Amino acid sequence: MHERTVRVTIDSGTIEGFTRDGVHRWRSVPYARPPVGRLRYRAPQPPQPWRGVRYCHGYAYCAPQDRKYTLTGVNKYQPMSEDCLTLNVVTPEHSDGGPLPVMVFIHGGGYILGSSATPIYDGAALARRGCVYVSVNYRLGPLGCLDLSSLSTADDPIDDNLFLRDLVLALQWVQRNAAAFGGDADNVTIFGESAGAHAVATLLATPSAAGLFHRAIAESPASGMAGSAEVAAAFAEDFTKLLGVAPADGAATVMSASPRTLVKALDQLMIDGMKAMRGAFPVGPTYDTDMLPKDPVAAMRDGDAHRVPLIVGTNKSEGRLFTRFLQLLPTTEPAIEMLLADSDIEVRERITKAYPGYPSAAACVRLGGDFAFGTAAWQIAEAHSRYQPTYVYRYDYAPRTFHWSGLGATHATELFAVFDVYRTRFGALLTAAADQRSARRVSNDVQNRWRSFSRSGVPGEGWPVYDTADRPVLVFDRRTRVENDPSPERRRAWEGFTLTAH
Repeated sequence: MHERTVRVTIDSGTIEGFTRDGVHRWRSVPYARPPVGRLRYRAPQPPQPWRGVRYCHGYAYCAPQDRKYTLTGVNKYQPMSEDCLTLNVVTPEHSDGGPLPVMVFIHGGGYILGSSATPIYDGAALARRGCVYVSVNYRLGPLGCLDLSSLSTADDPIDDNLFLRDLVLALQWVQRNAAAFGGDADNVTIFGESAGAHAVATLLATPSAAGLFHRAIAESPASGMAGSAEVAAAFAEDFTKLLGVAPADGAATVMSASPRTLVKALDQLMIDGMKAMRGAFPVGPTYDTDMLPKDPVAAMRDGDAHRVPLIVGTNKSEGRLFTRFLQLLPTTEPAIEMLLADSDIEVRERITKAYPGYPSAAACVRLGGDFAFGTAAWQIAEAHSRYQPTYVYRYDYAPRTFHWSGLGATHATELFAVFDVYRTRFGALLTAAADQRSARRVSNDVQNRWRSFSRSGVPGEGWPVYDTADRPVLVFDRRTRVENDPSPERRRAWEGFTLTAH
């Protein structure tokens, strides 16, 4: 395989990457100073310039997390470090002149795991179709997404919403440096999946992100991930108890604790948090703050979010993934009964009645998937579509191997289409000969629509703008089609539902 080096000069110095398979790649380019030492728990700072050439051929560190989530290949793990604020850039080797749209990807992982180095997020297929592709790391879990700012002291100051500040700084980096890679800083699309999609929705409501992006795509945004400053403070206090100290000593303790100790304590906090039902997940953005004044959906509803075109959607069988891996969702009867325990009897009955056969296993999985992802997509579409063109999809496509394994079109499977995985050797194994043609057709459709949207804000033909009269939804499947309001009883059942704080 022929490979050669390629250099580009950005605002902090010269970086060297490599060219292969028709694309240029630069990996682990720093967009911030390492948030270590006294900078732990502080807003990120721009990177310090370097002399000479910085070698950006390989992936460096991912954010500290449970090691089992850092697998990148057979017995291969990505090393972890707090020095993780880097991004990757992929551009086409040849482009037809004129600046290219920029697509910035924010990975998912429940705000506790993940990395931009995950092989599926490579982005070369999108770049070849004509864009500058950027994928971003951000601080995760106890060091970035658990808001400990209520513990802040004069000696050990702690800022809120660290991961959100990281993403804003990364988008500012894109504004300054897009042109160096042939990109158009005035045409930036942010897109993400799961917690990454939730981060996209949150950036829509983040005042300091104004003007840093021009379109947004949220693939399966999660519900219940944004909490008030009051809820964050309660979780912070619980966290200090798990570390064995009084809240007054919390700041000094978290400043000196090892990342591993903090990751373990967060694990326990999340297990306890499931029982406490505080009205939000322990990790995620905190509103009622200067960084994020309002809950993101409320900001959209009130017209206070950035007015950019939006694509938002979910997958047909979101919940099934969580019956096998990462049992974080209420997909069983006991978990659902606990979820609904504090709701009025009418609300509880309205929700369970919308899932015929409840409490059968299949109905529970559907209910859990809607609670975690469907409700977020419905609320976001409803709120944002009042002010800006909003396009809603449901991804139903699954090759037979996915149906045989009982996963179907579960959470994250649309990423196989977005990132063109079905055209790789791994993808060929997933489709078996019978499904190769349909898998490629769906992949082409998704990528062409994402590409068209990133260029013009319109995702191709035959996809009507969402409105609350017809609620048109584009269904990606073997035969892609438009359905109006595909599951009205399920959508209506959740209206007005909130997790009650105990």
